[in-house]
Amino acid sequence: MAAAAGAGAGAGGAAAAALWSEVNRCGQNGDFARALKSVNKILQVSKDDVTALHCKVVCLIHNGSFKEALSVINTHSKILSSDVIAFEKAYCEYRLNRIESALKTIQSASQQTDKLKELYGQVLYKLERYDDCLVAYRDLIRNSQDEYEEERKTNLSAVVAAQSTWERVMPEDLGLRETTYELCYNSACALIGQGKLNEAMKKLRKAEELCRQSLSEDTDATEEDTEAELAIIHGQMAYIMQLQGRTEDALQLYNQIIKLKPADVGLLAVIANNIITINKDQNVFDSKKKVKLTNAEGVEHKLSKKQLQAIEFNKALLAMYTNQADQCRKLSASLQSQSPEHLLPVLIQAAQLCREKQHAKAIGLLQDFAEQHPANAAEIKLTMAQLKIAQGSVTKACMILRSIEELQHKPGMVSALVTMYSHEEDIDSAIEVFTQAIQWYQQFQPESPVHLSLIREAANFKLKHGRKKEAISDLEELWKQNPKDVHTLAQLISAYSLVDPEKAKVLSKHLPSSDTMSLKVDVDALENSHGATYVRKKAGKLTGDNQQKEQGQGEVKKKKKKKKGKLPKNYDPKVTPDPERWLPMRERSYYRGRKKGKKKDQVGKGTQGSTTAGSSELDASRTASSPPTSPRPGSAAAVSAASNVIPPRHQKPAGAPATKKKQQQKKKKGGKSGW
Repeated sequence: MAAAAGAGAGAGGAAAAALWSEVNRCGQNGDFARALKSVNKILQVSKDDVTALHCKVVCLIHNGSFKEALSVINTHSKILSSDVIAFEKAYCEYRLNRIESALKTIQSASQQTDKLKELYGQVLYKLERYDDCLVAYRDLIRNSQDEYEEERKTNLSAVVAAQSTWERVMPEDLGLRETTYELCYNSACALIGQGKLNEAMKKLRKAEELCRQSLSEDTDATEEDTEAELAIIHGQMAYIMQLQGRTEDALQLYNQIIKLKPADVGLLAVIANNIITINKDQNVFDSKKKVKLTNAEGVEHKLSKKQLQAIEFNKALLAMYTNQADQCRKLSASLQSQSPEHLLPVLIQAAQLCREKQHAKAIGLLQDFAEQHPANAAEIKLTMAQLKIAQGSVTKACMILRSIEELQHKPGMVSALVTMYSHEEDIDSAIEVFTQAIQWYQQFQPESPVHLSLIREAANFKLKHGRKKEAISDLEELWKQNPKDVHTLAQLISAYSLVDPEKAKVLSKHLPSSDTMSLKVDVDALENSHGATYVRKKAGKLTGDNQQKEQGQGEVKKKKKKKKGKLPKNYDPKVTPDPERWLPMRERSYYRGRKKGKKKDQVGKGTQGSTTAGSSELDASRTASSPPTSPRPGSAAAVSAASNVIPPRHQKPAGAPATKKKQQQKKKKGGKSGW
């Protein structure tokens, strides 16, 4: 800041000179808050001082008070002309995200200074006018030589990356040396736009290395600062992983970045959106949490239009997946009003209607869109056909597909239509599809291999469905195209043999002789080749005896001896075997069931409370001392139990406490542990 010239004389002049000196000193030290106080004191004495007003605007800009600075400029517009303060005004508008106003201010300036040109490039980038921006930065680099050259090259590479990513323009080689991590990062972004993902990943790893190296040289930089700076590089790495189908690795890296809580709201919004796309219709609770990051303040100023549009599309889809029908309709309608020709909003609306079982309404919506936007009708009609197939209206789906003129001759479309017509047993319509496609290729691409392929497929289809004469016509056309095609000739002879055998005999004369068709094949090489199912063993040197054996094996075949079946140990040849021995025991005529034991017959019989002589032996509570586990039948414990019988009234059942204890343990089993 320079002091104002022509200060007043006397005591007032001395005070003003001191204030200007204070403003100058504070400006050089970067203390703009203190400088602003001195400037305000000067303006109290001389409120229309141009230099003081200019200094005040500069101080406010340095303090981040862009609205107040712009207010001062607009209030004193007569004094502060556009020639004096054009850059400051445009910069304030740029920082307040009034990009169109900033562009007008720059263009209206009478003199285009280097500062205005730099700002002009930034404004064009924000407006996504990348071609004009590229020209502006090239001009700056060509005509400037100062310490900011590296920054201009970085901005130039960012423009090229944006062209590659958003406009799918093949970037030209600018010859920039990738000596900084910013240049490396922008180069990686350009490669991603071209689909060269592996090369882009290598560039990002190099950028990460350069970033760590650069920040390690800064003594004030902490580990947190390094990780925050690397967040955008790691975010792009995760994006590449996602594109490559490595969703688990991408998700892990995305979540690591979110945990760092970087200050860049744009980066957080993009990462949250990408996580939502990975989740799709699963894990919707996590997606609902992540979508809040996309609504952060200032996100709309950090991202490109296409990025913001993608986020809004995903919000609408998430609303559909979470059964928020009204919210889904509202978001998709808003998107359609912003981009009337875009396909996704109407497709989302149709999908929501299908979820509500309103298929007819969804098809009507798509039909209206196709009529209003013929350029996008093909994609819409494909969706309509899919909905018709889902409803079981295959014939109507075929009619919709055949109305897409630009796809009628495509092999994929022909194949789909023929398959669908065959499913409906409408062979005439299927043949008509083949005929139309063949006629198109005859007219526009007669030399195309697809043309001949379609004729062959049509002939095979007609032969399969008994249209032999029509198939013969197609095969004759193929043979005319290539008389040396033996395969076509063989097919033609086979077809004629069913209709006109004499003609088939005449045509068979054109077949090559067996001598010309013999193939010189090295059998040994074929058998020893990789993948052969049978490999002949290498023959060793044979002695005289072995040689005779080899010759004998070729003349006499060995007879395999049948093994005699094993007989059971108790087999008696004099006794006739049981004819029902192969049947299960229960199915044999003489089966009478198992005999029940005497003790089992007695248990549970008689009047309630009555006892039998055997019941006392079975009652464990009547023993003097009962073992913890049931004794085996016939053991010593079972025998002694009968000799120590005590009347039930005078004996506490030995089994009761144990039973109670077991019940308590069962109750505790499902509860919480007390330890």
